[in-house]
Amino acid sequence: MKRKFLFALYQTPRGKLLQSMEAKYLKRCITVSCKQNQLQIGGLGWENEFIDCSLYQNYLIVDGKGLGTTAALKVNAKAYSLPIQTESMDLVIIPHMLEFDAHRFRTMREVHRVLKPGGELVILNFSPISVYVRFQFLWDKKFGESWRAHFITRLRVLDWLKLLNFEVLHTAEFGLDAFTITNGEFASIVKSIFSIGYGVKAVKRQYSLIPFEPIKQAKAQFVAANAGLETNIHKTNKKYD
Repeated sequence: MKRKFLFALYQTPRGKLLQSMEAKYLKRCITVSCKQNQLQIGGLGWENEFIDCSLYQNYLIVDGKGLGTTAALKVNAKAYSLPIQTESMDLVIIPHMLEFDAHRFRTMREVHRVLKPGGELVILNFSPISVYVRFQFLWDKKFGESWRAHFITRLRVLDWLKLLNFEVLHTAEFGLDAFTITNGEFASIVKSIFSIGYGVKAVKRQYSLIPFEPIKQAKAQFVAANAGLETNIHKTNKKYD
């Protein structure tokens, strides 16, 4: 499915509301310093609603078609083959890109590679069971191939994050007129029925393996208890002779 579906949905009244909620959520998620390195995979064109690139001069957008605000640094590249140094990014944002990426898990591995230990990841996806998104998808069927082949469930995203040693900090549900944030994993699947999309913020954890080796005990050296005493007596007797 082409990413045109995303921009077509943003032009609808409900899509504009979703865009506004996502901008507020992303603005809240960007907690790193303006001197740190931030990466966005997939341009949107309205990045100025959640990031001030005059302050965050290290904000980089990777997009195969060069989409994104002109105020940010941009690189024309594939998401599954990022031309970025390993462990060089403090924050990575993936706004509705995994759903349109045929190599989505390779992209997730690349994100894990470029993030520093302790770096943060923010993902935005559509809700697969949203009635509104399904209707819009069927309306723009010419932009798509199949429903099941692209939209990603919450549980699958959480499984990917656990597999790559990410710890989920909080999740968000974008409803019809507001969004809610839950600390930890998703609290209820019922909310997803009435939500248009969802968000996840996680942190990269890096654990060091502690090798377990057998402790080599030194051989005990035994000395006779009266050996020193006999030597002293012998020296004393020799002195008085």
